[in-house]
Amino acid sequence: METTSQVGAKAPVAAGEQQLASTRRTIDGYLQAPFPWYGLDEAFTGPRWLMQVGTAADGAVEHGSIGHGDEPTVRGETGSAGEPREKFAVVVTVSAQPSRRSADGTGLLEATSVSSAAWLAGVGLLTCTWPGQMDHTLRDDWLEQQTETAWALADDLDGPEWSKLSLPVDGAAAPFYYRESEFGWVLAGTTEAGVHLGAYGRGMSAYGLGFAVVKDIAAYA
Repeated sequence: METTSQVGAKAPVAAGEQQLASTRRTIDGYLQAPFPWYGLDEAFTGPRWLMQVGTAADGAVEHGSIGHGDEPTVRGETGSAGEPREKFAVVVTVSAQPSRRSADGTGLLEATSVSSAAWLAGVGLLTCTWPGQMDHTLRDDWLEQQTETAWALADDLDGPEWSKLSLPVDGAAAPFYYRESEFGWVLAGTTEAGVHLGAYGRGMSAYGLGFAVVKDIAAYA
């Protein structure tokens, strides 16, 4: 009994420590970025949470995402029968980078652009989508195919799949590219703060959103 009690007491502590360490690593990634992070503006009063950052080969933070609303789970776009759809919007911040040499000096890295933000947002929406009636074994193939499609769409922002809308960024109107699909919506634009913005979501109208610099990123953890 004594041994069982000791194990039972330590397990929650260990789990808590692991969760805290993971949170710290997440926050550290955001704090290391040399550019400002964006989220929804103060008009949104719901939950906010950090997702993950993307880094270059040399470890420099290049982009990251901040979620708003319900944390999405991977499931069909309509949810289970009788289950309400999740309502969320994720804002992707991408550092505006020119074409530059790789860390080892052997090649050039592609410049980031609004298309980069559009692609990251498109792929982000796909990762929390599971088309209804699709077999589990087929999803990887579907995801690979749709990821390639998302890249092709992001590379053609002036194409027929995209429309344009104006949304507030730091209180001033800014142009965005926007498209809808059966899985949700995606948009992308550029700010005057030297970053590109992407966003994706479901259950929340993109037309009512506004974006602003995050004043305290640690408060999102």
